[in-house]
Parts: sequence; C-alpha cells; structure tokens
Amino acid sequence: MLKEFPKPLAATIGDVVGSYYYSHRRLETMLYEAGASGDVPEGNCVDKVQNWLVREGKEDVSKAFTILGKLIETLMDGEVSTWDPDKELTARKRINEILARYQLSYGFGGRILGAHSVTAPSKAFGDALKDFSVAEVEEEFERAVRFIDSDPAAAVTAACAIVEALCKHYIATERLDLPTSQTVKPLWVVVAKHLKLSPEQLEDDDLKRVLSGLSSIIDGLGAYRTHAGSAHGQHKRAYKVAPRHARLVVHSAHSLCLFVVETWQAREALAKGR
Repeated sequence: MLKEFPKPLAATIGDVVGSYYYSHRRLETMLYEAGASGDVPEGNCVDKVQNWLVREGKEDVSKAFTILGKLIETLMDGEVSTWDPDKELTARKRINEILARYQLSYGFGGRILGAHSVTAPSKAFGDALKDFSVAEVEEEFERAVRFIDSDPAAAVTAACAIVEALCKHYIATERLDLPTSQTVKPLWVVVAKHLKLSPEQLEDDDLKRVLSGLSSIIDGLGAYRTHAGSAHGQHKRAYKVAPRHARLVVHSAHSLCLFVVETWQAREALAKGR
C-alpha cells in the first residue's frame, strides 16, 4: 500500500478534474461530498484539487484514495456525452494511465483498486496462524470491517482472501493435498472433510443443518467475490456492492473462520490428551 498520496498523481488528477469542471463552487462541493475535510485550499481549480488530495493524503492516505474514487466516479462511470466525447475519453485515458503508473486502477462505483492493503491478509495473520491465534483472526477481520463503508468491494475481497489463507495454512500444516483449483470452495472442501465438518459425516440432524450453512457461506463468498469484489476486475455480471451486503459477507466469513480455528484447537487438545 502507498504510504502517501503521490504528488504526480495528485497533479494529473488536479489538471484533469480541475480543467474538466472548471468551477470553484462545483469542485468544492464535489470534494466535500467525497469526504474531504478542512478549509478549501488556495489557488485555481487545478491547484485546489491537487493540494486538497495531497493534504488529505498526509493525514490518511487510505481516505485520500477513497475521496479520489468518489471525486472521479461520475466522470469515469457516466455515459459519454455526444456533444464533446473526445474531452471525456481523453480525461478517462489520462486518469487510467496515471493510476497504472502506481499499479492502481479504477473500478466501477468510485473504487481505486490496489490502494488499500485490506484486500490481502497481513503477514502478521499468516505468522499467527502457526499458533492457532484466534486474536489474529479477529484483528484481520477488523481490518476488513473498517473498509465496509468506504470500500465495500475491497472488504468482500478481503474476507474471501482470509478464508483462503486459513484453509491453505490448515492444509499445509496437516500435510493434506492441495486441490487443483486453489480458490475458496475447493480449499474448503478439503478442510471440512478433514475436520469432519461435512454434513454427510455427521449423525446429528440439527448440527447437519447448521454445518450445511457453512457450505452455503463458502459458495456465496466465492460467487460474490467474483461478481462484485475487487480481486478479479469487473466481471460481466459485476454490480455495485452496498455496505450492508459487504457487512453480511464479512461477518459470515468471520464466524466461519473462528469456528474452524476453534474446532482445530479442540481437535489438537483432544489429541494431546490421549
């Protein structure tokens, strides 16, 4: 993740957006609605946008990228006008090119893909799994929760990535064979079978119903991440993720991961007690 908002990026965005709208009042309203705070910077329209993004980036770079996404959303997502299509297409091209320079990209709905580290599990999470740390699972999901409102699609991607990381670690630790496809559903099938969490492995009908729900969560996670998350770009069935949808996905994945870790701990404790 970038530690600060790059000045060349701010300069290009300022030039594109400031020149495109060229209205102090409109730009100030757009920036405030996008989440910008503080006094309006001095200068012309171009300088105003540039300096505001840089200033926000010094306080909170993640917030600055969220503001950027919302600021350019209408320009990037709206239909190309018939009266001056070249102006809009040129503006979009310049934005995409400057974002690509920093390994970023624009996603439908005002999302700057690659700007937030939330989309991948942290190194601390991977290290802590070696100790079956429930606390680290909690912390990792707290990172995802913090992005539910500002970048719901990234939160969905993060939740699925955490489940995948946990499953891969379990498979490696227990020396199981990795599935050919290392996406969330095939990984879960291996883990669930080894932990005896598959409904067909149980005799208790009530518990079968509950654990069948875990399989449904996994199916939903994979499908929702593909269609609405930020990991695979914009799928042909892509749609804008609302915060309430992301919250449901993240908390469902959270419950599943905690259950896996606690079940794993219980099995380890039982084995040691024999």
